[in-house]
Amino acid sequence: MLADPTRIRLLLLLFDRELCVGELGMTQSAVSHQLRILKVKKLVKSRREGKQIYYALADEHVRELVATGYEHIQENENLHNFPTFL
Repeated sequence: MLADPTRIRLLLLLFDRELCVGELGMTQSAVSHQLRILKVKKLVKSRREGKQIYYALADEHVRELVATGYEHIQENENLHNFPTFL
């Protein structure tokens, strides 16, 4: 689930605020597919505002998971192989 770089990137982008698909910086089809997977696994939630759908991390547990994972990578990797998402 979290081994996919696109899903990790989306979780990191959603860490601080909710965003709509167009603000995520990827093609809509790629983003929509990955967001659907994250939503099924209850890692993200969505809300509709007019024609826009906004996505956010599902809850504080997910936020802690993302923060801990990112912190762990920073402590234990040289970051040479870890893509920068923020």
